[in-house]
Amino acid sequence: MVFRSRERERGGDVGQNKGGWAVCGNDSTERKRKGRNGQVSAVIVSKKGRMWALVVLLALLETPAPAIGLAVCPAHTTNLRRLARKVFRFGYLSYIEHAFPLDELDPIHCTGRGVDPDPTNINVNDVLGNYSLTLVDSLDAVAIMGQPADFEQAVRLVIDHVSFDQDSTVQVFELTIRALGGLLSGHLIANGESSLKGMKIAWYNDELLWLARDLGTRLLPAFDKSPTGIPHPRVNLRNGVPKGARTDTCTAGAGSLVIEFGVLSRLTGDPTYEAVAKRAMLAIWDRRDPKTDLLGSTIDAVTGNWLDVTSGVGAGIDSYFEYLFKAYVLFGDRQFYQIFIQAMQAVGRKMWLGVPQVFGNVDMHSGNISNNWFDSLQAYIPGLLAYSGVVDLNIPMSQHALYYSLWTRFHALPERFDWRTKTPTVEFYPLRPELAESTYHLFRITKDPFYLEVGRHMLCDIEHYMKAPCGYGTVHSVTKLDLEDRMESFFLSETVKYLYLLFDEDNALHKPGADHIFTTQGHLLPLSAAFRGDRFENLPSLETKPNHTGSTRNLKCQRRERRLEFFHPVRTLKAIASTVGVDHIVSYPKDAKEVARDNDALTTHAEIRERDDCGEDDGCDGVDA
Repeated sequence: MVFRSRERERGGDVGQNKGGWAVCGNDSTERKRKGRNGQVSAVIVSKKGRMWALVVLLALLETPAPAIGLAVCPAHTTNLRRLARKVFRFGYLSYIEHAFPLDELDPIHCTGRGVDPDPTNINVNDVLGNYSLTLVDSLDAVAIMGQPADFEQAVRLVIDHVSFDQDSTVQVFELTIRALGGLLSGHLIANGESSLKGMKIAWYNDELLWLARDLGTRLLPAFDKSPTGIPHPRVNLRNGVPKGARTDTCTAGAGSLVIEFGVLSRLTGDPTYEAVAKRAMLAIWDRRDPKTDLLGSTIDAVTGNWLDVTSGVGAGIDSYFEYLFKAYVLFGDRQFYQIFIQAMQAVGRKMWLGVPQVFGNVDMHSGNISNNWFDSLQAYIPGLLAYSGVVDLNIPMSQHALYYSLWTRFHALPERFDWRTKTPTVEFYPLRPELAESTYHLFRITKDPFYLEVGRHMLCDIEHYMKAPCGYGTVHSVTKLDLEDRMESFFLSETVKYLYLLFDEDNALHKPGADHIFTTQGHLLPLSAAFRGDRFENLPSLETKPNHTGSTRNLKCQRRERRLEFFHPVRTLKAIASTVGVDHIVSYPKDAKEVARDNDALTTHAEIRERDDCGEDDGCDGVDA
């Protein structure tokens, strides 16, 4: 099945759903196709590529064409890989030195952070619980960086110091994706069951797995006390669900547990964990609107009633969509895939705005626009749409360009951005990984060097603007680039990991046969027959995921050629530029000025790759600081 974006020849007021995704047939070679009402659907047709989208964008804005070229030549990828590892080690070793065994590092004052004595501070206490969270969350990242001694030491520290027998009330979702996922991934690596064979630890005896089982068991009361099957959002790790606790939970938090709980069941032989997580996922889906197939963002775990009927693809719902597809890939359960397709069809019908090219937040019952902002968590969606193969790549490509354009404006992503006023409405950036994640996946799929430039820009901005005395700090305001004294665990477990892998072509994870997924927290899980059982159905690798073509009754896949070529619709670029208020794009190196002296003579990517005059730098030369 291929959903293709539709551009209206004429549009009414922005805020109405003028776009949508047309469902087309099997002919993937045609250059355009008439959608409903005679509208033309944009199709992948010709070679210009995402790198050159920025040049066209500038021309549309009637600004002088900049000197533009590929900043990341082959000689520089090595330096950028080393820089990414340096960033990781600085943050990780600073945590070990200044914060361990507490949960997080305060990078400005070089101290540790654990549970806040104020129980109402759920911003901290939903995540932290005195179990060395940053260490546990970073286990597989340490292994991916390629130092066996560091990984072995990290595993030993967890075994010797981490306990979940804590009088801490925590959010089930956050502890599942960060700690349970980290332990399971670390176990599979230490046990030699991942593609990182060089990280197998000879003395390891399943200690991380049994620690994971202990944690999973402590989270089960969240499900036991719920009459709907939807878990309570918080549990006390010693005493279960607190009396009088809140019962409001977000869709993502309640419905994105099946990967970690499912793997725990498959590894321990206890089906309980997977059963309760799957029941929760289906219980939420059963409460979708029967007409629109949309989900709300907040639901009551006890009554099953929706408390917030705003539907979107970002905060509150995001990983629910992600885990529908990844659970199908990992476990081979076709029911997850069928729901995923149905959910994406609803997203395409109701949320995809023709102008501007964003996913809007809508009322789950009517499909009407609820507000005028999108959030930084939505930056995962280009990657999901690309590797799931349910849409032509022009849609995730343009979504990625939206967020990268926003990054070029602020050197970070604001937590929330108003596309009407073109201003951030929530200005902090806590070092989130979603843009790095999508950049990595799009590069693995397309091998387009444009994404190396995006990663270089992000990595260098992080090093330049977010580095603190003992790590990397949350940006308090993207308009001022001042820092807060907090380095959340996902910075090491996801953000830096994806940027490192972007530049590490020779990593074991990129070798033929190294099939795997990353969880929503970026934890590595191999595709294993032990996880799939008899339900495995010849799933393709995520890196070469083809687009599904045909009707919903024909779920066979067609592989595209490795070298993919794309067309950027002019109106799409106009909408992206006007949406985020970008006036110009910078960050290209001085030695590539001749690559695009005018907008009609664009050097091909192949010609760029053959250039060998990039000079020597650390990979950050030419980035506008």
